[in-house]
Amino acid sequence: MTEFIPVSSTGHLLVAEKLLGVTRSDLFNIVVQCGAVLAVLPLFPQRLYKFCFEWRDRETRDYLLKLFIAFGLTGAVGLGLDKGGFQLPDSAVPVGCALLLGGAAFIVVEWFLRGKKLSPDITWPIVLAVAAGQLIAGVFPGTSRSGATILFALLLGANRPAATEFSFLVGIPTMMAAGGLKIFKALNNTSTVGPSENWGVLLVACAVAAVVSFVSVKWLLRYVQTHTFTSFGWYRIAIGIGILALMRS
Repeated sequence: MTEFIPVSSTGHLLVAEKLLGVTRSDLFNIVVQCGAVLAVLPLFPQRLYKFCFEWRDRETRDYLLKLFIAFGLTGAVGLGLDKGGFQLPDSAVPVGCALLLGGAAFIVVEWFLRGKKLSPDITWPIVLAVAAGQLIAGVFPGTSRSGATILFALLLGANRPAATEFSFLVGIPTMMAAGGLKIFKALNNTSTVGPSENWGVLLVACAVAAVVSFVSVKWLLRYVQTHTFTSFGWYRIAIGIGILALMRS
């Protein structure tokens, strides 16, 4: 449910592990989100139609190129981090801090944008900022990939529906590539990852994530037509404070 809602899916996964006393692998935490991103595709029928049948149109090609560049930049740096052995932190404290700071950022940005006219266009500065937002979220769990990318797009002048759509669409190849890489490494390194991974549980988790994500994204796309992201900011602050308090107790 939290994959596309800007409250950090990875952060919620890590916190759930702490509360339930069950530790999942990085492979599980990344691949389970692939089911969620696939559920997004049917929710953009007009955009998908253009991609498939009107790709020669200049506007469509421009949008596709921007998606490709944002994904390419994220993938290139992300691959470097993976080769460097980057691992998500074991402690929930960084997650709480990121949720808290991100929530405050949403409230401040929405206050700053109040009354300003925003554009439906995705500019090249927005493309670069979205790529940066995805990388920041990947390194600091609790930031939220969708939250960071939407926030940056809003600051650079995109309206909420346009920022949300671009964030969601660029997240599809990003998360699928990350999940595919993890699976490839697991299958080619069975001595360390393969035997310990419960593939049946992972498959069920992906299926559940797809169904729940479809419902939550469909709701969010309607929500952003008439609402700001301020309520998500307050939710993040409340959850962040709760996590930090729990870690101190």
